[in-house]
Amino acid sequence: MAYSPDETTSLSARSRIRTAIEAALTKAGIEGGTDMVHLERPANPENGDISCNVALVAAKKLRRNPRELAGMIRDALELEKDFVDGVEVAGPGFLNFTFSREYLSSQVATINTLGSSYGASDIGKDRKVQVEYVSANPTGPLVIVAARAAAVGSSLVNILRKTGHEVEAEYYLNDAGSQVRKLGLSLMARFRQRLGEDVEFPEDGYPGDYLVDIAAEIPEETGREWLGSGDESAREAFGSLALEKIIVWIREDLEKFGVHFDTFFNESTLHREGGEVAEALEFYKNKGVVYEKEGASWFRSTDFGDEKDRVLVRSDGTPTYFLADAAYHLNKFRRGYDHVIDIFGPDHHGHISRLKAASVVFGANEDWLDVMTVQWVRLIEDGQQVKMSKRGGVFETLASLVEDVGSDASKFFFLMRKTNAHLDFNLTLARKSTDENPVYYVQYAHARICSVIAFAADEGVKFPEDLDCVDKLVEPEEIGLIRHLVVFPQLIEGAAEACEPHRLTTYAQELAASFHRFYHICRIVSNDTRLSQARLLLAEATRIVLAETLNLLGISAPERM
Repeated sequence: MAYSPDETTSLSARSRIRTAIEAALTKAGIEGGTDMVHLERPANPENGDISCNVALVAAKKLRRNPRELAGMIRDALELEKDFVDGVEVAGPGFLNFTFSREYLSSQVATINTLGSSYGASDIGKDRKVQVEYVSANPTGPLVIVAARAAAVGSSLVNILRKTGHEVEAEYYLNDAGSQVRKLGLSLMARFRQRLGEDVEFPEDGYPGDYLVDIAAEIPEETGREWLGSGDESAREAFGSLALEKIIVWIREDLEKFGVHFDTFFNESTLHREGGEVAEALEFYKNKGVVYEKEGASWFRSTDFGDEKDRVLVRSDGTPTYFLADAAYHLNKFRRGYDHVIDIFGPDHHGHISRLKAASVVFGANEDWLDVMTVQWVRLIEDGQQVKMSKRGGVFETLASLVEDVGSDASKFFFLMRKTNAHLDFNLTLARKSTDENPVYYVQYAHARICSVIAFAADEGVKFPEDLDCVDKLVEPEEIGLIRHLVVFPQLIEGAAEACEPHRLTTYAQELAASFHRFYHICRIVSNDTRLSQARLLLAEATRIVLAETLNLLGISAPERM
């Protein structure tokens, strides 16, 4: 049998099952389920390769027995035996699909033919998406929780692009407002201390040593000139310098971390006279969702489900962070994005509902804006928590973490849990070059495959021009490894739909473990040339999928370790 992969990419398995289910629903006269066909990989491989909950969804709408509906759908299904050789009704009414051995072996050929494009899809075709992430205030170096957001955001961007979305990655620089004023006052105090003056440091200032370093670089004559220009002018001069230096650090640290942005958007551009902040306020007033109380302007966010109304302009006339953020999202809306994803830090959760309300008022759909929150990170070393205090000026930075454990380990560890879960980052484990370290374990699997391929070439075993030899892959370890490979397309699609990059770290570890089992049981290079070629193709297919998984995570796939 000669194999030629489907030109519509390897996602065809998922599409074929979905299409067959929709046709079966129509054939069986079952209504109400076609818009809720959800396919997923069963947690237990004994439950097949793909599971579907359509009978449960339809049963709830129709008030019928889900197992009865599942049986009707199964009986109405039309799927080729060389594609799916078994469909079972399981549990309360799930449909579990098991791929045929013929289909599984054919996918080894498909992966080898498609290479790194395996798993790509067009589910995001013609969808323009913006992902805004990190966006930490430029008042100091990027810290650990920002590093986690950087890992999550950059991986999500990669996954969305893999699934056909047109994606723009953006960093929102909060270079306006009270935090910038505090930054200027803090640097001014550090410079005056450098001159030997006995000055009290601002109570709510930024105490980190990084401002001592910046103060030391200011030419004394320049600094004295700023101090003599008046308090406000001096504060602005010192603040502008601090912002300039810190933004450069942020960009450099992100580059070293392997995280790249298409756009850096400055908040200050929204505050220009007659600019977008003022325009947004007038827009909301014209929509009738603003009222005056106690000298301040309030947004009627309770009309949209928020727990209380929110201030847009304070009684002293200064705009709030919320108004600036609303203006920023109005700017995004006007840029024509079909979908906007914001990745916020753990202390911004309360901001979500009001921002969604503000977006709806200017005409966005309710699902136009998605907001993810990245929770806190605790650094653990030798079983003990590493103490960090931003207020005390003692905190772990992205740069120091990368210097300590490397960017690959940092990203992998950050992506091992859901973003809404707190994360314990085990520094001791991340430093290890052993199988205990999950990223080392996965990367070693890739390097081992590269070594096997090189050894095969030395032994005269080359990749075959025809791929029919994949029929020889029948051992349990071979089939088990292939089963892990063929779920990759649906894994990527699911991660894109749910915005959950952590699924890939789990998958990478499972795939590496499956390969190691195969490697130890099945001799790849043997006296049987065709079997050797088949196993070499399977090893290469695994290498392709491992490399692409690591690539989507923003992690290197080394050929030697």
